[in-house]
Amino acid sequence: MSEINNKSVGKIISLFLAPSTQSGRLEKEMFEVDKNGIVSDKFYAKNINRSVLISSEKSYKIASDNSIEMMYGDLGENILLDFNPYDLKEGTQLRIGSKENSVILEISQHCTLCNSLSKVNSKLPKLLKDDRGIFAKVIQSGTIMINDSIYIK
Repeated sequence: MSEINNKSVGKIISLFLAPSTQSGRLEKEMFEVDKNGIVSDKFYAKNINRSVLISSEKSYKIASDNSIEMMYGDLGENILLDFNPYDLKEGTQLRIGSKENSVILEISQHCTLCNSLSKVNSKLPKLLKDDRGIFAKVIQSGTIMINDSIYIK
């Protein structure tokens, strides 16, 4: 597969992981991924097709436009992007970072409606039905960092 115009479609805004030793989410500057998911995340090696949850700023804008204020990470995402990947099909690959040091993620499924979002606001599950995020599995291991560029393969 060749990359579409070899042009970045966006950047990573924030990174989060769920530590196994405490509840909640930790915002990170970078993290390592391998075929089992995000190293040090409590979901590591649990379900490779749901290893990484990717969300877009669009989700937070939808919430904000409906008077629901949230902090980045409240959707449970691992990676927050400044572009909307929700229309990408399963099997689409995303290259993250430079060609010399890149991670490849493959979209494995779209995020299903999650009732845990009701804890943030009861309207949220319905509002974000198709706009919460996408799950991806790791195809090529490496380091993901804030401000890394994203390319569609």
